[in-house]
Amino acid sequence: MKKQILILGAALTMVSSLQAQEIAQNKVPSVIVNEFNKSFPAARDVEWKLEANQYNVEFELDRDNDHELSYNKQGKLVKHKEDIAEKDLPNSVIEKIKSEFNGYSIDDLEKVNDNGKIYYHLDLEALFKEDWEITIDDKGSIISKKAD
Repeated sequence: MKKQILILGAALTMVSSLQAQEIAQNKVPSVIVNEFNKSFPAARDVEWKLEANQYNVEFELDRDNDHELSYNKQGKLVKHKEDIAEKDLPNSVIEKIKSEFNGYSIDDLEKVNDNGKIYYHLDLEALFKEDWEITIDDKGSIISKKAD
């Protein structure tokens, strides 16, 4: 029994160490901080995390515009997530939503640039219908959809 408890404790320690750890900005490599400050000089509420060998930073540019960036250790931006307005969606995405989710409205919307590949995460809802979480690329192809 003691052996099982020790194994469980070790496993929980490993899992918790894999989760993102908040870090102070002075612990982030200067090449990353300099690139971030150059690209987003008006960033507010900046929070840095280290997760899976990537430095993640969450911040706001204005009241309703949250961003999350991921940099590799060499300072290259590898992913950028940002909240956007429906009016900023490409026509191909809007047309796909109208054709496959007629009567639904967008509740939450996020644009993702993952190493140059653009896609959108959307939460869709409608009265008396099942809600959906979808991921759709910039050409209007649905990558994933999940009932919410």
